[in-house]
Amino acid sequence: MFSKVLIANRGDVALRVLRACKELNIKTVAIHSTADNEAMHVRLADESVCIGPPQSSKSYLNIPAIITAAQLVGADAIHPGVGFLSENAEFAEIVEAHNIVFIGPKAEHIRCMGDKIEAKITAQKLGIPLVPGSEGDITDFEHAKKEAKQIGYPVLIKAASGGGGRGMKVALTEEELELAFTAAKSESKAAFGDDRVYIERYLQNPRHIEVQIIADKFGNTVHLGERECSIQRRHQKVIEEAPSPAINDITRDRIGSIASNAVAKMSYLGLGTIEFLYENDEFFFIEMNTRLQVEHPITEAVTGIDLVREQIMIAAGLPLSFKQSDIKIQGHAIECRINAEDPKTFVPSPGKITQFHSPSGLGIRVEACVYSGYVVPPYYDSLIAKLIVHGDNRNHCILRLKQALREIVIEPISTTIELHKNILDTKVMDEGSYDIRWLETELLNSK
Repeated sequence: MFSKVLIANRGDVALRVLRACKELNIKTVAIHSTADNEAMHVRLADESVCIGPPQSSKSYLNIPAIITAAQLVGADAIHPGVGFLSENAEFAEIVEAHNIVFIGPKAEHIRCMGDKIEAKITAQKLGIPLVPGSEGDITDFEHAKKEAKQIGYPVLIKAASGGGGRGMKVALTEEELELAFTAAKSESKAAFGDDRVYIERYLQNPRHIEVQIIADKFGNTVHLGERECSIQRRHQKVIEEAPSPAINDITRDRIGSIASNAVAKMSYLGLGTIEFLYENDEFFFIEMNTRLQVEHPITEAVTGIDLVREQIMIAAGLPLSFKQSDIKIQGHAIECRINAEDPKTFVPSPGKITQFHSPSGLGIRVEACVYSGYVVPPYYDSLIAKLIVHGDNRNHCILRLKQALREIVIEPISTTIELHKNILDTKVMDEGSYDIRWLETELLNSK
């Protein structure tokens, strides 16, 4: 087992990794920017190293500074957390080249799945169902027009290096294609430094369902059920559930087996998530995330498996502590992502928190990086807390979650707590009948 792990991240995920390390009796090192001098993960770590100014490019994305910090403190492993460098193949290679273990998948798999076009080609070879679309990137508008006609409108133009909804444009008709194509390429170039795009059929009312997998170096691969991630705004997840209210046990086993068989063929290592669009009882591959997911706690809640602990143990060369037959879905779990944003305009709301109260009780878990007196910096993602609730069944879980949302206090900054309350009060949420467009086109549009 590792003796010291450097956590190359911040916020709630840094705390999550820190706690898992402590349970494995591993010493922790927190890196941080000057803006995060008073962050909770910095306060709780055994050691901390300031690696730069607030800008991510000069701190949390500064590979030389992170490697230097790891060597300075004698860390034998680096956990990249979520976001930042967690899906950067070059970072993984550099870490390993310095005889430090990267707690994550092999660089080759990060690189392969990080390129959306290459990921689709790989998924097809592995037997994962795809949305009908172009086989490679689209070189020019005439090429786009030919592919779109063959696929059939409406179509979705997507960035090859995309993520978070950037570089994605819809064309409902051929008349809209040129503008959408040009806009997608331009946005992709600005966001990722890569203007390659591809085209897929645009599904009208799909759900977003993802399957959690984990694999060790001994060839053991397990899926831990699915998560429902359809409540989204601008392609960013807002609320997640496990299991999905839309599928039954037979369908769950079917898509879980497809996902676990695929990663077994890849000789994948560690945690990963295969994301699908689901419509009319059909699954279509979107992408694979080669890292820990923000919403992993709901899978932990319904399976009883500590995913981060297992992730660290696998990186240390140990086998999985369970097998597929051990995985039983127990009850229902829902996660609310609480952002420091205005709940109506979604304008970020950094600033000092003077009052913080965490809800408590059976089945309630809060993953937060804030405390009374903490100043939310304006430089990073606005996610400041995750409220995770587990119940005997979905109805019980929703009732428990409503009470937890009434109890939580984060003031005086604006947060999205009221948005979550509004979502929970809808008939659509009660029925679980939403799709990926419901929040934006119906609930938020009606306010």
